[in-house]
Amino acid sequence: MAARFAFLGWSSARLSAGAAALVALAAPALADGALTAKYALSVAGIEVGRASLIVRTTGASYEMAGTGRVSGILRAVSSGKGSAAARGTLVGGRPAPQVFAANTQADGKDEAIRIGFSGPMIKELDVAPPTKPLPDRVELTEAHKINVIDPMTGAFVVVPPGADPLSEAACTKAIPIFDGRQRFDVTLSFVRMDNVEAEKGYSGKAVVCRVGYVPVAGHRPARSTVKYMQANKDMYVWLVPIPGTGLMAPFKISIATMIGTAILEATSFELAPQTATVPVSTPTR
Repeated sequence: MAARFAFLGWSSARLSAGAAALVALAAPALADGALTAKYALSVAGIEVGRASLIVRTTGASYEMAGTGRVSGILRAVSSGKGSAAARGTLVGGRPAPQVFAANTQADGKDEAIRIGFSGPMIKELDVAPPTKPLPDRVELTEAHKINVIDPMTGAFVVVPPGADPLSEAACTKAIPIFDGRQRFDVTLSFVRMDNVEAEKGYSGKAVVCRVGYVPVAGHRPARSTVKYMQANKDMYVWLVPIPGTGLMAPFKISIATMIGTAILEATSFELAPQTATVPVSTPTR
């Protein structure tokens, strides 16, 4: 669990931001751009993880890759690492994911998830180990897998064409996410503008959004963690635009947890014309 939070924490570990349903429209050309970022994850002020992220846009296509591992004092009691990758296009100003893959290793347990998309449908789903059928788990049906996006794509907000990215427009979203095991919605609401500064790279404005978690299917409603996150009003994301792409990337995430506030914040956040190499042409296990 610690490793999963470490490498998916930048996408809010199931509290992502992105765009909603897919539409079959001609894709507008986007400026080529790239983001290379490194993050530190802390809980109650103590570092517990490190993560890195590369994003590349070329024309109307995007590719993303992220890695993370347990660090700091947590390494003395737990071990873990993970990686994730996603690829897709922007269709009608919205993301149309094509493939998502994630792998985690934590305390001797491995997990691998791969999702293949075809338009609004999921054409391939491989989850190992498979989700256990339990009587208290809300049934996940095929209908729940239509018009959804993967959690990595969902970490990036798409601002409507013509809208100012550094405005409330970045936070007026309700995002349908499917992570291979659960279907849930993420809601964003505008809080304020803020200034952020990485040790290396970006320094400037960010949009702060409050994040909400709305479980739909595949979850266990009676679990204390589900109830806690569903009622949690102290979850925020700081979003920064990737110039010329229409994408907003997470610079910082803050989540109140049962053991203290978890903060994932960029230590390096470099935005540039497309030069970074993203090894996600064909994500695999």
